[in-house]
Amino acid sequence: MTTAAAHSYLDSKTLDRIKRLDVRARLVVEGFITGQHRSPYHGFAVEFATHREYAPGDDIRHIDWKVWSKTDRLYIKEYEEETNLKCTILLDCSKSMRYGGINPGDGGWSKFDYAATGAASLAYLLQQQQDAVGLVTFNTKVQRNLPASSHPNHLKLMLHELEETQADDKTDVSQVFPELARQIRRRGMVVLFSDLFLEIPTLTESLKQFRLRRHEVIVFHVVHDDELTFPFQENTLFRGLEMPVQLHTEPRALRRAYLEAVEKFQEDVRRTCATTGVDYVLMNTKEPLDAVLGSYLTFRHKVRRSARHA
Repeated sequence: MTTAAAHSYLDSKTLDRIKRLDVRARLVVEGFITGQHRSPYHGFAVEFATHREYAPGDDIRHIDWKVWSKTDRLYIKEYEEETNLKCTILLDCSKSMRYGGINPGDGGWSKFDYAATGAASLAYLLQQQQDAVGLVTFNTKVQRNLPASSHPNHLKLMLHELEETQADDKTDVSQVFPELARQIRRRGMVVLFSDLFLEIPTLTESLKQFRLRRHEVIVFHVVHDDELTFPFQENTLFRGLEMPVQLHTEPRALRRAYLEAVEKFQEDVRRTCATTGVDYVLMNTKEPLDAVLGSYLTFRHKVRRSARHA
């Protein structure tokens, strides 16, 4: 698939017409793989560890030819966690994640649609690496918990759960995340898709629960473009999705204060993630998913490669 063809598929209006989540996930993954010259699956699990001498029967793809050119001897690159990464995807299914999907005919996605497709795409990619992937959906409590598995049928079960999940209730991770941190015993990767409608101290303490157990944590902060730009012009009735609050007002009078509050909140979230050793990725539902995921994987690969050579 060419880059142009990939992006024609990944336009949100086109994807909105593709009801099967497995097809969406495949197209998103193919979209950000397109144009990469190296293996498309280097982004998460494969980490170079050491060399050992070549032995008959070894896969010649792992021969380090640079070493051979200098020593005239064949050495194999060995890797850590090449196919046994364990990843648990945490998906926020609280009521606020519904925002953006009010008018199905306008081609827009709700935050939940966007997050669920992102989660499915990540699961698809990791399964291609033969890694184990699990899924947890939550709001005030765990709604569904599928332990990580690398079995091909497990991906189908995950996608089915994503398609059946309905966003409802409030966001409250104060009890959910400590409980999950205790349950995920083997060190691995924890990926959170959420709009992060919670207090900063709660977020900080919740992320620490995973980091204390040495899990690698990635936060995909899912935000609708309306929440970032506040484009409203006429008198508007604002309703709280997670709280029984209504406000009928002139948006232009609120815009400056609102945008300042949003900017401060985002900065607080970024600082929280940085101080706890967590990767932070802002996901604007207006942006193509393949571009967001591809950009993060490229950044991640460069950082890890630099760290190994430091």
